[in-house]
Amino acid sequence: MADDRPWLAAYPEGVPADITVPTQALTANLHNSIKRFPDRIALDFLGATTTYAQLGDQVARAAEALRKLKVKPGDRVALILPNCPQHVVAFYAVLRLGAVVVEHNPLYTADELAHQLEDHGAEVAICWEKVATTIAGKVTTIVAVDLTAALPLVKRLALKLPLPPARKMRAEMRGPLPDGALRWEALVAAAEPIAETTKGPAVDDIALLQYTGGTSGTPKGAILTHKNLAANAEQSRVWVPGLRDGGETFYAVLPLFHAYGLTLCLTTAVQIAATIVLLPRFDAKMVLDAAKRRPPTFFPGVPPMYDRLATAARDHKADLSSVRYAISGAMPLPAKIVETWEALTAGLLIEGYGMTETSPITVGNPMSERRRTGSIGVPFPSTRVRIADRDDLDRDMPLGEPGEMLLQGPQVFSGYWNLPEETAAVLLPGGWIRTGDIAVMSDDGFLSIVDRIKELIITGGFNVYPSEVEDVLRKHPDVDDVAVVGLPSERTGEEVVAVVVAAEGASVDAEAVLRWARERLSGYKAPRRIEVTDELPRSQIGKVLRRQVRDDLLDRE
Repeated sequence: MADDRPWLAAYPEGVPADITVPTQALTANLHNSIKRFPDRIALDFLGATTTYAQLGDQVARAAEALRKLKVKPGDRVALILPNCPQHVVAFYAVLRLGAVVVEHNPLYTADELAHQLEDHGAEVAICWEKVATTIAGKVTTIVAVDLTAALPLVKRLALKLPLPPARKMRAEMRGPLPDGALRWEALVAAAEPIAETTKGPAVDDIALLQYTGGTSGTPKGAILTHKNLAANAEQSRVWVPGLRDGGETFYAVLPLFHAYGLTLCLTTAVQIAATIVLLPRFDAKMVLDAAKRRPPTFFPGVPPMYDRLATAARDHKADLSSVRYAISGAMPLPAKIVETWEALTAGLLIEGYGMTETSPITVGNPMSERRRTGSIGVPFPSTRVRIADRDDLDRDMPLGEPGEMLLQGPQVFSGYWNLPEETAAVLLPGGWIRTGDIAVMSDDGFLSIVDRIKELIITGGFNVYPSEVEDVLRKHPDVDDVAVVGLPSERTGEEVVAVVVAAEGASVDAEAVLRWARERLSGYKAPRRIEVTDELPRSQIGKVLRRQVRDDLLDRE
């Protein structure tokens, strides 16, 4: 009803209050796009192209290859890949079998990957060659992907030249394989397309396990069904009524292994038969070079990407006027970046909000002049929001008063993998999920995040959970205790800073501790600096008060 959803007045013309919740598995979206636009370019990887018909054929062959490896419905299959065509093919091939995709960051350390692989128990992992030796012994079957196989022919030939640049690029893209590892390209090439009569998934089947720290630092597998993912793709599609089926070009600079990149650059893009320009990492020059070849129309990203890209475009007098829509998430979007980007592109840049447990998008600014810079926007179609009293979640706060934001909708997950207690802590009766964020709703339904219950750090669009970093630093022989916090950074939104207490009789060498941390944590998780203190502030029950640690650091700056 409109009277309890004041935000509906902000919806642009053509955006429905509710979506038709999907009744078919996510694989139906790919099938429909292949049928409607077989000759449309589906994937562009550094100039090498794949049509939707070719993508469908590769998915069918990959699914059969995985079936012959004994992958069955419900089995978990680990994907540890950067953005590349093989990632897209593997994702849909696993789903075609009714199996479950588990996405992993290929830059994770051996310990980080080992924890997740043990937790979900996948027996098959499809991984980048450079990760293969890292996970050796952690899964039964390793299927290694050669990124260079997806390059245009001229670039593949250039890599064979006995020149320093070619050797350097080969070293960056390729890696040794452990004994027994299989080659993805050979498996797919040798397979016949899977029989059409092979049973596929149902809409309520699990499609994806996406690891997240939730409201704590221990990584947990969020269970997302085909319905969750297909619903969020549909919500994202209708949120931008100007999108043209078979007529858009999405830039996948966000990693597909991240929930944000997966939904916008993979599932939503495939649903509307968009061309997906895959970039293995964000690099402003790489984006501008691609834009000359295949101009983008839809560009999801995070604020630092827009800032760096706008600067590079101005410096090189590059044309980005083809970008009609851009959606920013993962961290606050400064008004200055919006102004610069929109002046450069003449398109809209809006801010949205989501969490892994909600597939992930739940809130966004209207894709119109009604958008409101500084706000995360209004709830998506078929999404309900409550601002609840933190001390009594059954009680709603008055408009304009802060409270914990609760969400409900078809995109909300069904729980954490094998963690019923953690699930019960965030999923409430009626399908509501606790976000852990303190928000305020205006009288017209716009939402603003004012605080975080969870002391999560968001740096460069990635979540860093302080307790995970603290657990690593406490193992250093010179460190007795530590508190990890996020401090404001113009470049990445927040930077990770650790405040440590030296072990008895020890002296902390900050640079040595930093090097030690970088060897054991992914780059974005490792602290940018170490501060040393005599003691950490604690509550009456002995809990370190991270918020006070952060405030003390800010006061000193």
